[in-house]
Order: sequence, then structure tokens, then C-alpha cells
Amino acid sequence: MSHSNTISDLESAPVPAVGLPAHEIHPAPVERVNEKDEVTLGGHEVAVTSAVQLLEGDEPTDEEYNTLRKVPAAMSWTAIAMCTIELAERASYYGVQGCFANFVRGPLPVGGNGAGAVAKGAAGVNQSAGALGMGSTAATATGQTFTFLAYVIPILGGIMADTRWGRFKTICVGTLVGAVAHVLLVIPAIPSVISTGHAYAPFIIAVIILAFASGFIKPSLAPLLCDQSPVKRPTIQVLKSGERVVVDPQATVGRYMLIFYWCINIGSFFAVATSYSERLVGFWLAYLTPGIIYMLMPLVLLWGYKRLYKAPPQGSVVWETILVFREMIRRNGLRKMLKGGDAWWNSAKPSVIAEQDGTVDTQRIFWDDQFVDEIRQSLAACGVFFLIPIFLLADNGIGNQLNDMSAAMTLNSIPNDIMSNFNPLAIIVATPILTYGLYPLCERLGFPLRPMTRMSIGFLLATVEMIICAIVQNRIYKTSPCGSYATDCEEVSPVNLAWQIPIYIIPAVGELFVMVTSYELAYTRAPARMKGLVYAICLFSNAIPAAIGLALSKVITDPNLVIPYYVLAGATFVCAFLFPTVFRHLNEPIKVFAETDRMEGKEQPKAIQEKLYGDEEKQ
Repeated sequence: MSHSNTISDLESAPVPAVGLPAHEIHPAPVERVNEKDEVTLGGHEVAVTSAVQLLEGDEPTDEEYNTLRKVPAAMSWTAIAMCTIELAERASYYGVQGCFANFVRGPLPVGGNGAGAVAKGAAGVNQSAGALGMGSTAATATGQTFTFLAYVIPILGGIMADTRWGRFKTICVGTLVGAVAHVLLVIPAIPSVISTGHAYAPFIIAVIILAFASGFIKPSLAPLLCDQSPVKRPTIQVLKSGERVVVDPQATVGRYMLIFYWCINIGSFFAVATSYSERLVGFWLAYLTPGIIYMLMPLVLLWGYKRLYKAPPQGSVVWETILVFREMIRRNGLRKMLKGGDAWWNSAKPSVIAEQDGTVDTQRIFWDDQFVDEIRQSLAACGVFFLIPIFLLADNGIGNQLNDMSAAMTLNSIPNDIMSNFNPLAIIVATPILTYGLYPLCERLGFPLRPMTRMSIGFLLATVEMIICAIVQNRIYKTSPCGSYATDCEEVSPVNLAWQIPIYIIPAVGELFVMVTSYELAYTRAPARMKGLVYAICLFSNAIPAAIGLALSKVITDPNLVIPYYVLAGATFVCAFLFPTVFRHLNEPIKVFAETDRMEGKEQPKAIQEKLYGDEEKQ
């Protein structure tokens, strides 16, 4: 039976949605609140595949929501498992990536063992590991190509997760591809292969395959983690102290993302081991050990298969988004698209179309009003994502800038590429301080750090880092025996490698304010059925600096290494003031963004119609 012109549930709540009245909420089972002000589910574990065990309770009034302190829910074991997978994946990713620059740039060290390790004793004190001897430009191009692909391919991975495979299956596919890549990566690092002079071809093939693996895993893992949150709407709970608090979905996702990012950096700290492996033993060991760590992933995925909540793929959701824009352009024209505004967006809402046209063809207009609102808020968040590349350029340097700086400094037997590990170390230390110290303190004092405030703090820290970089690089040029051509000089500057420590620590803390906030925005502001793609767009901000580094690899070399630091110092300083002004609307909290019925497509007009007529046939 056809019901193509039936209008059903076309007008839904605006975003952010207002919760159900308190009298419609069933009383919650006895809850437990731990000493860290995290609400737990009374000893229960999320161990179902079709539904999340939700935290229930009275929903706060607007006044209560605005005045009561907001606390996150604790993490379930399934959420912790997702963080463990990320730890293993990032350990393998950064473990091998940290070796790429030396593997490609430097030749086999004189007096070394032929596997890339430095010479024994005093001869190797200021040597760096090397293998292919292709130079700094080739090393930068290789590294930036890998990073670019690893953050562009998630667009494909996000689409596949949202429309065809679902998040869990997409992660499994990526894990399988990554296992193959890690096996292949060891081959070009074998001494006999390096000695042939043809190791670069199998090396770059393995690198590209690894980028594809990361591209399928990254856009799905964090959203799958946040899907496990038991808090879908703000809920009133009472602490042991008697204080009434709001267990908040956005605060919970923020906490999840902080811990997720913490695990990323615990994993990336594994690059310390690979730095010493390449220096003391050779690149074959540096590439083998991350692969062994990687094999933890399929075991955890197997454990979580029947325990995780897995939202099903939504088929045409990306096509629906395209059709929404087509409808707005058809009704308003391209010229009005730049102005935007309520009239532009409302023109694609079925309720408005029904009012204007008298009817709605649900074969052509098969979304609801809320989906249009969700797309609108996603684009607002994407505006922030476009500024993040500026922070990342400051964080990592343009191209191989920081690696070139370290190669010109006095090493004292320390691997030149080990300094980058102060970045994850700083994050590992700072994350608990922010999670359990600064953020709760600000909440208690009544001055919570809003998303755009956090972004500003992070960019200001990047400004400080760039100023320090400019000072150190300028000092290297002045003291190097080769002057402004210090990178490839046989003798090094007396400037000690330790001066790079603040260069890595300061922006690392900034990442906790900038990157974690962007991940939080990507999940909370994305359409319920399209979180993988929006999260992938957020990740794409990492690809832009890689592309810039690739394009400028022949320019950002001696004697021009100081200039980019001054430019980025100015750019990050300006951006720091854009967030609390231009993007201040993103400070408004969003209460509902991941209801399971909506993620599963059960609130779509077609699904509601099918259920309605199915119930009628049963009667």
C-alpha cells in the first residue's frame, strides 16, 4: 500500500531539544555517585547490542539546568575497551611514524650495523639514525603525504560507517588492513633490503596501506565510544553530600573525549621505544614492535562484539544531506545561500513546505525538521574546524621544521627525534589535572570553561610556543658553524637539544583545550545519523597542515626556518580572539544529541509511517 503523500511527524523539536516533562520520567533505580562526582549505573555494565542502559531520573527545569552544577557519568567497561583500542592503534601509528623522517632523510650512519643504527661508542654520540639518505625534502614529503592521507581517507571511512557498514564493522575492516600494513612495513627495514637501494618502493606502499587503515578506524572509534554513554538527556541526581547536580550528556562526552585523548597520547608515547630501537638496533625492530602492540586490537574487538551498543548504518543519510541543500537552493537560489539565516534553512523543513505548498511528497522530501536543524548546527561547528589547521601548524611545525631544528642541535647521545615525545608526556600529565582538577574547580566556582574559551586558551599557548621557536631557531643560526644552513651541517650548534622541551610541552597542553573541544563539538553538534562523517571532517583539519607542509617542503628549509614561526605566532594570536566573538554561539549548551532512536533512524518519517501502518495491520 502506498502512502507517498502522507505527512507524519514532520515537525520535530528544534535543536537543542527540550527534554520530556519530569512527570513523564520513570523513577530511576538506585544510583551510586563516586567520590569523583561521577554518576555510575549501580554496578551494572552496558552489555547489550540493541540498546544502551540509560541513566534515568527527573529532567531538570531550565532554571535548574542553568544553575545546578553539571557532572559527567562514569565510563562503562565497554567505553574503556574503546579507549584501549585507541591506545593500541595510536601506539602503532605514532611508533612507526616517528621513525619515518630519519629512515628517509639520513643515510646509513658511518660505522653502524647496516640496519640504520648509529655507530657504537663515541663515534655515534651525535649521529642520527638513518637508512635511505634521500634528504630532508623527501623525508618531509613522505611524512606529510602519510599524514595527509591518514586524515583525508577518514572522509571515506566516515561515509562507509554512516551509510553501509556501521561504526563497528568499519573499525574491524580498518584493523585488518592495518595488520597487513604493519607486516609489510618491516620488509623495507631489513638490512639486506636497505642495502639494495630499492627499499623506498615497498616502504611507501606499506605507508599508504597504513594510512587507509587509520582512515577507516579514526572516524568511527571516538563516536562508537561516545555512543556507549548512558546519559542521553540531562538528569537530576543527588550526591552523597546532598548536593543536587545535573548529570549532563555534553559534560559526559567531554569527559569521554578527554580520557580518549589521554589514551591517544599514552599510545603515542610508545614512540620513545621506537626512537631508541632505530638508534641502537635498527629500523626493522622499530617497525616490528608497534605491529605487535597493534595485535591487541582484534582481541579487544572480539571481547566487545556482543557487549557494545552498535548503531546501525543509515543508508542514504549523506544523500539526504545533499537533497536538503538542493531543496534550499531550488527554493531560494544560490545568491541567498551566502546570507543563510532562518528563512534559508527553514525552506527545506517539511513542515514549512507543507504550509507553503499544501502537501509534501514524502518520496522526495523524506527527512524531518530536526534533521535540517542538525545540519545547520554541524556547519556552525565546521567553521571552527577550519581554524584548527593554524593551531596544528604551530603545534607540529610546517613540514619537517622541528626535526630539522633538532638535527642541528647538540644531542649528547640522545636521539634527535625523541624530543617530540615530550608532547604526549605533557598530555599524559596534564589530562588528569584538567579532568579532575581545573574543570571541576571552575564548575564549582560557577565559571565553567565554555568550549570557545577553551579554544582561545589553546591558541594563546600556541602563540607562546611559536615565539620560543623563533628565538631558539635564530640562536641556532647564529651559533652553527654553517650559519643559516645548519640543518645539514656536519657539525652541530652548541645549542642543547633540551631547548626543544618547552616547544613540545606548551602546545601539548594547548591540544587538550583545542583538539578535545573540537572532537566534542564534532560529536555533539553532528546529526544523530551522521556522526562518523562530521567527525571525519573534524579530523580533516589535520590533513590541511600536512598538505601545506608538502607544498612548502622546498621552501621551509634553511635559511628560512625562522620566518614561519613569526607568521604563525601572529595568526594564532588573532584566532584566539575570534572564538569568543565570532563563534560565541557555540558556547550555548546542547542537551540532546545522541538519542538511540534517532541514531537508529526510528524517528524518520518513513520509519514512523511503517510502524504506524504495521500496528494498524496487527489490529
